[in-house]
Amino acid sequence: MRNFVFISPNFPANYWRFCRELRNNGLNVLGIGDAPYDGLLPELRDSLNEYYRVSTLESYDEVYRAVAYFISRYGRIDWLESNNEYWLTHDAMLRTDFHITSGWQSSDLARIRFKSGMKPYYQRAGIPTARWCLADSREDCVSLIAEVGWPVIVKPDDGVGASDTHKLTNEDDLRRFFRDKRPGVSYIMEEFIDAEINSYDAIIDSHGDPVFETGNVTPVSIMDIVNHGENTMFYMVRDLADDVREAGRAVAKSFGVRSRFVHFEFFRLNSDQHIGRKGQVVALEVNMRPSGGYSPDMMNFGSSTDVYKIWADMIAFDRSTKPVGERYYCAFAGRRDGKRFVLSHEAFCEKYRSNLRMVERLPDALAVAMSNQMYLAVFHTKNEMDCFFSDAFAEMPG
Repeated sequence: MRNFVFISPNFPANYWRFCRELRNNGLNVLGIGDAPYDGLLPELRDSLNEYYRVSTLESYDEVYRAVAYFISRYGRIDWLESNNEYWLTHDAMLRTDFHITSGWQSSDLARIRFKSGMKPYYQRAGIPTARWCLADSREDCVSLIAEVGWPVIVKPDDGVGASDTHKLTNEDDLRRFFRDKRPGVSYIMEEFIDAEINSYDAIIDSHGDPVFETGNVTPVSIMDIVNHGENTMFYMVRDLADDVREAGRAVAKSFGVRSRFVHFEFFRLNSDQHIGRKGQVVALEVNMRPSGGYSPDMMNFGSSTDVYKIWADMIAFDRSTKPVGERYYCAFAGRRDGKRFVLSHEAFCEKYRSNLRMVERLPDALAVAMSNQMYLAVFHTKNEMDCFFSDAFAEMPG
């Protein structure tokens, strides 16, 4: 029997479904986390063969000892994953240290974690990338700004989501950035791209071919959502655009992706710019894990399928026979606490009760990027979905 170590199986809360499907496929599922066993969801406890609690997942030594324990008890580890961006570096280090060859190794981190390292692989796939420099010196930044003009974007070269991402519009912003930037952190500066974000989300088999594909659109900048406390909106497309599908497959081949659930991000240009023409798809960044939060559930609702099973089938059998059913737009609307909305929570839920598939309060760890109260809903048409978003975010005057 093959052994699968799942790091942090309790967060996000929906990830227990990955564990359930792995166990249903006959794997030993061995969890490592920092939550008390009794605090795990009953569904997760039932999906694990064994759970090893560490005091903190930040301690590599503790997690290392946990993996070593599982090896002593169950034998060779065939797979080790967290499906979580935050732990990708530790995942790769553990695979390297324990000779687990079924995923990224430490030597791969420079191209899958660092935004500067991703650019050559996008370019090799024939996809334009923003002009950039490492923001280690003011002189390099000034040279780039002289070339591309204001505004520019600065963010950690190795960063998660939109955390610590800033739009600089003038010399005062640049001075503040160098005054306040975190010591010891390498930043990348890029030209500003006027665009919406389109993603390619796929489960890729061991040959580098997709067994499932979809994508999402984020009309509002994640940077603005995080930095300015905006409401959150994005949606899974009903039909994946051909250019995004083509770009996503090319990027998967360029990076050599094998046996992974991936989330690749692209810009679709809102206007003609130096990087390309209006409507063109250009590079943003790759994420070698599923899109975060409740996105897997949105994929299920939008494609009438079960991506948790498709992924577990790919792990166990390198294929999946799970069908994709009727397609919908699946919308995520996230409301911020403290805003006075025209429709109360109760009135909004009543109006869209036939469309809603999930209504939940979000934990603080997710609320920064995804707001406090979320609603997932499905629609046959984009016009219906647009009305849903308008009703979700309409605020009282004053």
